[in-house]
Amino acid sequence: MSHPATAAIEVVNLSHAFGSRWAVRNASFVVPQGSLHGFVGPNGAGKTTTLKSICTLLIPHSGTIRVLGLDVVSQSHEVRRRLGFMPDHFSMYRRMTVFEYLDFFAAAYGIPLAQRDKVIDEVLVLTDMDGRRDELVGGLSRGMQQRVALSRVLVSDPDVLLLDEPASGLDPRARIELMEILRELKRMGKTIFVSSHILSELAELCDSVTIIDSGRIKYNGSIAGLLKRSTTHAGFRIGLAAGSPDATERLSGLPGVITCSRLEGTDEYRVEMVQRPDAGNQLLKEVIALGIQVHSFGEDRRHLNEAFMDLTTGGVG
Repeated sequence: MSHPATAAIEVVNLSHAFGSRWAVRNASFVVPQGSLHGFVGPNGAGKTTTLKSICTLLIPHSGTIRVLGLDVVSQSHEVRRRLGFMPDHFSMYRRMTVFEYLDFFAAAYGIPLAQRDKVIDEVLVLTDMDGRRDELVGGLSRGMQQRVALSRVLVSDPDVLLLDEPASGLDPRARIELMEILRELKRMGKTIFVSSHILSELAELCDSVTIIDSGRIKYNGSIAGLLKRSTTHAGFRIGLAAGSPDATERLSGLPGVITCSRLEGTDEYRVEMVQRPDAGNQLLKEVIALGIQVHSFGEDRRHLNEAFMDLTTGGVG
């Protein structure tokens, strides 16, 4: 576990129950500062309970949580100044314009009147909503309302963002655009903690991940480390030049390759190898040595989902 001084969020032995049902049991994990961190688990696994505990909306029954070194119970007011929380279901004042909505929350955050216009304009540009500032919130699409909700969180310029299922209900384009906004926020130095029940959705986005199941932490670390921990095989996808002769047979004969199959209707091949630290580098080197032109190469995300399934059983109901 990382040293607390380097952590944006440090959770130690967190437990919380609702009646006789434990939502979270002895959960411990660390989120590094400046990271884009995924928090993944099946529905009912304890994700929302953990997020609400981190953002001071629930007082843990036991354990400690620190945000940027601040205790969420004894220093809750200081934590709230440094942290922004976007829940899965958020309230929208549908008869307000986008600007009026953000101005209302800017006032609630205590931002002086003289600074509000500038702050709101900057946030609207960041979320690509500057052309919608005078439109009614109620007339916006789900994707646009998600951006307004994110803009509301950003008005107070928090150091740490907690986003509970932010891509829920979005169409593919809106989802991609939201993920790009999150990447930009990370480039600005924000720590972003994103919960989801779909690991593959966060795999390309996050540099580290925590997996929770039935209220217990199953993994906390890098995506690459998750693959190495959870499977004895390494999976890759290779795109080759069209019409590469006998590609399946030639790839199958390479050292360490277990299986090789062509993806129907494409010039892409799925290769499964014995897991080793340099499996990807070794495979790519061997393929190039065959004299075949490689157009694309990367990890097979199917194996991430398999790793997730290995670690989880389906939540707590």
